[in-house]
This record gives sequence, structure tokens and C-alpha cells, in this order.
Amino acid sequence: MKLSTLKKHIESIESIHFKLPTGDLIPSHYHVTEVGMIQKDFIDCGGTLRSEKVVNFQLWYSDDVDHSLQPKKLLHIIHLSEEKLGLGDFEIEVEYQAGTIGKYGLSFDGKHFVLTNKMTACLASDQCIPNIQKPKVNLSDLIANQNSCAPDSGCC
Repeated sequence: MKLSTLKKHIESIESIHFKLPTGDLIPSHYHVTEVGMIQKDFIDCGGTLRSEKVVNFQLWYSDDVDHSLQPKKLLHIIHLSEEKLGLGDFEIEVEYQAGTIGKYGLSFDGKHFVLTNKMTACLASDQCIPNIQKPKVNLSDLIANQNSCAPDSGCC
């Protein structure tokens, strides 16, 4: 989700709730302790120079159960961050600690902001992962010979 989309959703709701990928809700007395922009400049395993920018939110909660972040307050924090940090309309990454600091994407299910799992990937798979040729199978041959595959015949 991009920052502009997050702001539109916040403007349309009365309270803000975050849900983990497991379906568990983050306690309602959480705080957004940081809003920032993270720029990552790197070289992938194929030697290509890359750059990535994300808007980062850090969620945290403690024993202070008497407070919850209201939509108007979060919008104020976002607007202040845009003004002071020059935040662009980038994808959002959410940091949340559960055992260790996890980094999540963000979506909205109409009621909750949902932290989504992020995955790693090889960005140069055409250069560093061998192209393994799988044998091609003719489905009509398989159908015609479906009765010829008996236990211990070696075909299964």
C-alpha cells in the first residue's frame, strides 16, 4: 500500500486497528513511534545497481493501556513527516516486534490495517540460478497409458 492510499483509508475510519498476518490484533494501545523514509542502495547478485525507497512506520506497545492512536492524530504525524522529511508516495513498510523486529507490507481489509508477510527474492535469477530443463510430458500419452502404471513398475 502506498502512503496516499493509507491516508485515504485513515480519513474514512473512526478508529485504527492493526492485524498481524496470523489474524491476531495488535493491542489497541499501540503507538506509532516512528514515521520515516528508508532508502536502500544495493547491488544484486547479478551486479545490477538498484535503489529502493519505502515509507516506514514503527509500531510499538507497552503497559500504557489508557491511550490509543486516533485517526486524526496519525494523519497529523504523517503530514508533519511529509513536510519535515519530504516523504514521497512510496510503498509502506511496517516494523513490529514479536520476538525480533519484523518488517511487513500493509493492506486494508475494510476494517483493519493488515500487516502482510514480505518475502525475499533473487532479483537476478536469470543470471545466477541455473536453467534446469524439465522433461516435457505429452498428456495424451499419459491418458492413453494410465492403466499401464502398476505398483513396482517404476513409472510412479
